[in-house]
Amino acid sequence: MFDIVMAVGIAPFQASLLDAAPAVEVGPLGPSVRRHLLAPGAWVDERRRWIEGADALFERLRAAVPWRAERRPMYDRVVDIPRLLSWYGEGAALPDPALDAAHRVLEAHYGDELGEPFATAGLCLYRDGRDSVAWHGDRIGRGARVDTMVAIIVLGNPRPLLLRPRGGGPVRRLDLGHGDLLVMGGSCQRTWDHAVPKTARPVGPRISVQFRPRDVR
Repeated sequence: MFDIVMAVGIAPFQASLLDAAPAVEVGPLGPSVRRHLLAPGAWVDERRRWIEGADALFERLRAAVPWRAERRPMYDRVVDIPRLLSWYGEGAALPDPALDAAHRVLEAHYGDELGEPFATAGLCLYRDGRDSVAWHGDRIGRGARVDTMVAIIVLGNPRPLLLRPRGGGPVRRLDLGHGDLLVMGGSCQRTWDHAVPKTARPVGPRISVQFRPRDVR
């Protein structure tokens, strides 16, 4: 309930006893999904422990995905993006069959409401508490103009995902990990921001998998 080239130096991963089985299974959605209304027109759906054997999937993705470090300009300098990234464009083969299965279930559950397929997949590896993503909405492309959806699977050690109205306001928090699913829909990307903040606490690595429609980043 409410209360983001393989690099070295990744914190140790502590598996959950509930999710350490080698078999990976994608659960059902339907009535197991809880919808939270953020404001008129903006909502998030939550499905806890959607991926059975999520920690085995985490280890497979950490080993198999071609992670890369990126840099971006910020003011008068170029800085490292504080997480590792991998991107799978429309039609690209996903790095694990469990993600293909998750994609199919998401399409079946949200296809009518979304009105189009989830076309791309972006993966982020947060190596430890120093990795983060700042406040933002997925507003590059159509997400700046129209309602859309972004479905996020979170694997590995839990970290807080924070949400607040665009421009500031009360912050809502979801602690996600070990196979949890979060779907942000309606006007959420245009009218709300989200973030995964840095933390000084010792935390293990985390992977997020984001499924998006075409031309949404």
